[in-house]
Amino acid sequence: MAALRRWARDLDLPGLVALGYCRSYACGEAGVGSDLDRVLIVEQSDQPQPLRAVGLPLETLPVPADALVLTHSEWEALKGGGGRFANTLLREARWILGPP
Repeated sequence: MAALRRWARDLDLPGLVALGYCRSYACGEAGVGSDLDRVLIVEQSDQPQPLRAVGLPLETLPVPADALVLTHSEWEALKGGGGRFANTLLREARWILGPP
C-alpha cells in the first residue's frame, strides 16, 4: 500500500478527485499473482471510458495492476444504479485519495 500511496502522490492526472483500490487487496485476500484493482475518479473526461487508463504508469507499481477511470458523474450514476458491480465496489473500495 505504501507503493500505491507513492504512485498516487506522483500521478499527474488532471481533475483527479479520488483514488482507491478494491477486490483482493481491499479484502485482505491478495496472494501470489493477485493484481491491484484501482478505481480513479476524475472531474470529467473527453475520452471514452475504456481508453482513460491508457498511458497511466501502471508498470511502476511492484505488482500487476489494473485501473478503472470514471468521471464523477459516471461514479454518481453507478452508485445510484444499484447493480451488483456498483454494490461490490461501494462495499469494498478503500480510498487513498478521496472518497469521491
